Formats: sequence, C-alpha cells, structure tokens
Amino acid sequence: MRNPILVTGGTGTLGSVVVRRLLDAGQDVRVLSRRPGSTGADREWATGDLRTGEGIDAATSGVDVIVHCATTLSSKDVAATERLIGAARRNGEPHLIYISIVGVDRVPLFYYRAKLEAEESVMDSGLPWTILRTTQFHDLVARTISVQRRSPVIATLAGVNFQPIDVRDVAARLAELATGGPAGRVPDMGGPEVRSHGDLARAYLAATGRRRPVLPIRLPGAVVAGYRRGGHLAPDRAVGRVTFSDFLAERGP
Repeated sequence: MRNPILVTGGTGTLGSVVVRRLLDAGQDVRVLSRRPGSTGADREWATGDLRTGEGIDAATSGVDVIVHCATTLSSKDVAATERLIGAARRNGEPHLIYISIVGVDRVPLFYYRAKLEAEESVMDSGLPWTILRTTQFHDLVARTISVQRRSPVIATLAGVNFQPIDVRDVAARLAELATGGPAGRVPDMGGPEVRSHGDLARAYLAATGRRRPVLPIRLPGAVVAGYRRGGHLAPDRAVGRVTFSDFLAERGP
C-alpha cells in the first residue's frame, strides 16, 4: 500500500484543486485542514492547525510527500512552515514541496518577505525539497477590483502590470512535482498574458456588466516601485494556459 501525499491547506483555493488533480491521477491523498472532515474512500482527512502545531505530528506521520499549500497571508507563514518542517523531520524525511510567489526577492512587500524567509526555512530544513514560484492567481487580481464594486470609480495602480495565472495550471504542475523526485528551485510559472492593472479592471467590468470609470493612481513607495519595475512578473515563463478573460467568462457576471 502506498503512503498518501499530504496536502496542507487542502480545502483552500489552490489546495483543493491540487487534491483533485492528485486523486484524478490515482494518487492516495491526505488532506490537512483546521476544520474537521471525514475520511472517505478516495482520501484521508487530518485535522490540524499549523498556527499552533496541534495535530501536525499525526498529519505528517506515514507520508513520503508533502505539498504545502496552506498560507496565512501574513508573516505567520514562516512559523507555520517551520512547525510543519519540525513535524515532518520527526516522522522521517518526506519530500517537501513549497508554493511561493514570483518576485519575493525583488518586491519589498511584507508578505513577500515572509514567503522568502519560508523558502529559506525549506531549503535549510534538511528535507528533500522543491520550490515553485508563480505569479498572482486570477481570483486575487479580480478581488482587487471587486472590492471596489460599490465605488463610483475603480482605482488601479498606474504603470503596473500583472501576469495572472489560473489555479488549475498551478495545481497541475504541483501534482506533477509531487509524483517526481525533489528538484530544488524549479522554473517559475507565469500566466499566459502580461496586462496592465487598468486593462484587467476594464475586462472585469465588461465581464460583470458594470460601468465604472477606471482611474489609474500613481502611488509612492518601494513596494509599488517594485511592481512598476515588473519584479513580480515572469514574461519569459508565460506557461499558463487559462487567460484572465477565460477565467472571467467561466465565472460569469
């Protein structure tokens, strides 16, 4: 009997799709979530909290591969990753796959700094490891616009482009990496198109049937300057297949 692949954050935006891809490929999967669930014929369930470490030793027991998709969107990501590493080492030497973000070493955003530090923890863990960096997900870019839906204008970042990628493209790559050997830092993944924030906003408005003026705002600061320089982009790695317009069309108004 094969050991299951553990997916942290297995009920989240990315993790749930990774779980489905692995199951479709015939892999045995263990889902780690803070919320209780039920073990079924197609998957195991482990309840645990990376913020406290509760349940993590049991979750990492008897696995050879861990796909670490859980994120807190804060500096707590580092501590959570280190708790996972500690539990994994107590249970053996599983292959740890970490999903990160393009530009964590070029854009001085606090969350990017945390992701970079978590990368370093993975590399220094003593475990076999793989790290994949991707550009921003479609739904994150859409959220920067949708949160302004009650505003009379849609503010966008002047001079800033994005290269959004679909979670299904990323999940397919993570599933592929999970069934292979440790590969270190693998090539980045970028979405199929680089488009201005304003252009993406207009596409969102058209797809949702809304009419709003789009107002580009030039903000100061090192973070936005890093975005204007394209530190978060990977134009030479535009390997994603689903465009932002495809994503919006599928989602509907």
